[in-house]
Amino acid sequence: SAPMVTQVAPNLYRIPVPLPGNPLKNLNAYLIRGHRNLLVDTGFRQEACRMALKAGLAELGVDMADTDIFLTHLHSDHAGLAPELLSPTSRLFIGDVDRQRLPGQTPSIDARWGKFDQLMAAQGFPVALLQELTHTNPARVLAPPPCDRYEGMFDGNTFDYGGYHFQALDTPGHTPGQMVLWEATHGILLLGDHVLFDITPNITAWPGYDNPLGGYLRSLERVRALPVKLPLPAHRTVQKGFIQRVDEIMAHHQRRCQEALTVLAREPGLNAYELTAQMTWQIRCKGWDDFPVPQKWFAVGEAVAHLEYLMDLGKVRRTWVEPCWRYEAVTE
Repeated sequence: SAPMVTQVAPNLYRIPVPLPGNPLKNLNAYLIRGHRNLLVDTGFRQEACRMALKAGLAELGVDMADTDIFLTHLHSDHAGLAPELLSPTSRLFIGDVDRQRLPGQTPSIDARWGKFDQLMAAQGFPVALLQELTHTNPARVLAPPPCDRYEGMFDGNTFDYGGYHFQALDTPGHTPGQMVLWEATHGILLLGDHVLFDITPNITAWPGYDNPLGGYLRSLERVRALPVKLPLPAHRTVQKGFIQRVDEIMAHHQRRCQEALTVLAREPGLNAYELTAQMTWQIRCKGWDDFPVPQKWFAVGEAVAHLEYLMDLGKVRRTWVEPCWRYEAVTE
């Protein structure tokens, strides 16, 4: 049977939501119980998620009429169920930058996926595979339905629920507008996907958002400076000290950058898709050719994020050679 709700602090509960067939395994939704409740993140728009979340809310005696929702970021495993859970009296909060990229906002979501496809094609991703992804990428298929009730949040906005005083902090990187919730009095940090312990958050290229890895590393510095006592990630478990984990993630990205530079020094002029095929990935596959296409998409996006960061540092340059960008290491 599914693991049940656990209390992690006074009036603060974790509701485990399974993500079937997804390498993330589960989502940790959090519920702050009070005169009004605050639900943080929701799960995919999928029956297994819906049932688990509703069972958790029922176990806690939560009525959505008395409950608001805060989404740490726009990804479908966090935002998917939010529109259907809303009662007429619920409020729905998300960072304003991510709000603008959700279905029902302008420009349309289809136009934005078209821009993603253009970005990936310009990185050498085969167009036939991009067409296949239209039907298989869970980010597309399981996105929340259009909704006009999002309230865009800004850095420093405060949320008082269950005796806590949370402050939303901008931590862009994993998405352009991800936010964490910081409770200074108790040292509680609701992390979304900003810092995960068992896995490294995916940092990928985005249309209209420059150098996400540079932004992500700055966002890590920002939370590293907070006196965190209870870090609450949106996936899996907490394994070790918070600062130790932040430092590990930073070191991981420096290693990835070094690996990209090593490959480019050996073989200048690769496009990002070719470069990605030569990098090491923690995935149970014999080789690049066996990667499921959605995983190739995430891997290439991640490689491009590292290339943008290295270009920003002046360590890599790129040249447009129709139909894609080709990269080389800057040696002087």
